[in-house]
Amino acid sequence: MLYLWIKALHIFFVIAWMAGVFYLPRIFVNLAMETDKNTISRLQVMARKLYRFSMWLSVFAVAFGAYLIYLAYGVHMPGWLHAKLTLVVVLIGYHHACGGILKRFERGENQRSHKWFRVFNELPVFLMLGIVLLVVVKPF
Repeated sequence: MLYLWIKALHIFFVIAWMAGVFYLPRIFVNLAMETDKNTISRLQVMARKLYRFSMWLSVFAVAFGAYLIYLAYGVHMPGWLHAKLTLVVVLIGYHHACGGILKRFERGENQRSHKWFRVFNELPVFLMLGIVLLVVVKPF
């Protein structure tokens, strides 16, 4: 029963975290297009709050996921789980990179176009697809 509660919490926090990961780069698209200083300031505040909130969500998602691994496998993880964890590490890196991008926007140093951010915005979709496929299909 404990396993199912932990699994439910892990899924909840992953979904919540991913909402932030998907939306934050969308704010970057708007920041890259915007010229009005008041709107830029509001978007930066919104992005900063979303980044901080989603960072906490990621901590809980990872913590519950680690506990699930401990409960289900201990230290002997199957190959698909190693691949999934690799993609999770890349996703965490992506999220941290968003923090760096946000700092550049706050300093007025962004050099990238809104088109670049539109492509950047799609990367976590592919990471999540890989993660979900590995968890559901368990190909190896």
